Amino acid sequence: MNREEIEQLEKVTGKIEGLHREITLLAKKSSTDGLNTFKLNLTNSALAAANKILGDKHQPVDGFTEFNADDIPSNSDATVVLAIYLEELERYRSDLLTFSSGRYWYEFEDGTKLRAAQPKRLKGK
Repeated sequence: MNREEIEQLEKVTGKIEGLHREITLLAKKSSTDGLNTFKLNLTNSALAAANKILGDKHQPVDGFTEFNADDIPSNSDATVVLAIYLEELERYRSDLLTFSSGRYWYEFEDGTKLRAAQPKRLKGK
């Protein structure tokens, strides 16, 4: 991956974390209420960006790419899917990291490094 792709990964992960956090709050109040059109569009946009980054090999939910606008998902449905995407994005990010000098790094083909946050999943790291 190059720096631009890493920045896109970090940006999309942040968007999905934010959506997950906010929709989880809605689900706690009323889990069966459906997402409004605005939130549905934001969610589908973030999922499309994540799908592009993850590709077929790391697809979090087999056969799923986005929510159907004609079949509005409930807050709890959206929360579950976003949580699954977050797990797979973090697994993917963790696989890209190396550990040296007491820190985590993204390493690029040209030998440069970019400091990264510690992986949330430390298995094998």
